[in-house]
Amino acid sequence: MALDKPYKDIPGTIIFDAEQSRKGYHLNQFCMSLMKAENRERFKADEVAYLNEWPMTPEQKQAVLDRDLNRCMELGGNIYFLAKIGATDGKSFQQMAGSMTGMTEEAYRDMMVNGGRSPDGNRYLHEQSDKK
Repeated sequence: MALDKPYKDIPGTIIFDAEQSRKGYHLNQFCMSLMKAENRERFKADEVAYLNEWPMTPEQKQAVLDRDLNRCMELGGNIYFLAKIGATDGKSFQQMAGSMTGMTEEAYRDMMVNGGRSPDGNRYLHEQSDKK
């Protein structure tokens, strides 16, 4: 895309912009389908068959099967839609966020209660390369 995206310089950050929205349209529609109990039941009964009903990329389908939410976001998933997968699995948003950071739910909760991560070293990629 030709637009200037200065936010691409923020490490570990995926901004759900128009480009991501287009890329993840079918992935996000799949997630929203999980709002209906009958769709959750069908998905849990045969995940591959249910996913194959959606024109998602093979990478998107695999990311869902792996429950790799970070990869889903890279492939256009919106975290608010992806939360439907976690809810289908009986997971809280806090459990999902913890898994996305490589932390236990408890460690993630404690970090957030204590003010979150320090922004030092996490502001811009160019700041990291300037220090070398």
